[in-house]
Amino acid sequence: MRIVFAGTPQVALPSLEALLGSDHEVVAVLTRPDAPSGRGKKLTPSPVAARAAELGIETLTPAKPREPEFLARLAEIAPDCCPVVAYGALLPQNLLDLVPHGFVNLHFSLLPAWRGAAPVQHAVLNGDAVTGATTFRIVAALDAGPTFATVTEPIGATDTSGDLLRRLSVTGARLLVSTLDGIADGSLTAVEQPSEGITLAPKITVGDARLDWSRPATVLDRVVRGCAPAPGAWTTFRGDRLKINSATPVPDHAGPAGELTVTKRSVTVAAGDGTGLELGQVQAQGKKPMAAADWARGVTFAAGEVLGS
Repeated sequence: MRIVFAGTPQVALPSLEALLGSDHEVVAVLTRPDAPSGRGKKLTPSPVAARAAELGIETLTPAKPREPEFLARLAEIAPDCCPVVAYGALLPQNLLDLVPHGFVNLHFSLLPAWRGAAPVQHAVLNGDAVTGATTFRIVAALDAGPTFATVTEPIGATDTSGDLLRRLSVTGARLLVSTLDGIADGSLTAVEQPSEGITLAPKITVGDARLDWSRPATVLDRVVRGCAPAPGAWTTFRGDRLKINSATPVPDHAGPAGELTVTKRSVTVAAGDGTGLELGQVQAQGKKPMAAADWARGVTFAAGEVLGS
């Protein structure tokens, strides 16, 4: 099939590469416009746009995918199908209707669970044992279209959202290619999603990533891992923000919620229900990331000092 690939961030690149190596012809890519990046806020092309430029593939970057000029150009290209991986904008119905086999999305959850922008993060935050990826035909309702196929992925005890996304981007790329193969030869038919088991996964905010030390360490650990690498779990120390990049739950650790226990080699924070969280890597405001013990060596602690006050 002739395809236009729609995607924007790094996580979409394995799918683009897999499609380039498949029997399908990538005739163009659709991606978000250049965006400010870095300290200088220089306009920078998306990872997908940068890769397409290297390959000499036509790149479509409408500010909004309802723009008449973009719709006209897509009609001229006349793709048979448009695979989508983390494109980052809602697709209007008149755009969906332009393509014979529609827009086929690779979504990083086992639909109908975790519909929305942050499915992997919510799976980790919720303590799910298994996640995965699903291919489905995009419809107007959020992630509600009929599904083609799935692949599963166990969530390990130390997995971060970043770890899972890296793995799912690879296994999902293979799933996306096989889905397009099945659509092309007529062997694969989309099936409506069940009405039971629907959960939502809105974007994780900075506020969501704040650690509440009254909660059990197992829950706090999931917040740290679910918010890594972004937006990053955090707390406060003496009024300044302290980012917690990694940590390990401690089963038996008595003390008031948020109280610090500092030794030469470790920093542990008392959590709810008699548990604790041993901090791994932290980042103080205005500083570089460092081991928690190294951070603590530069601080003079008062007795009973707490985080999050």
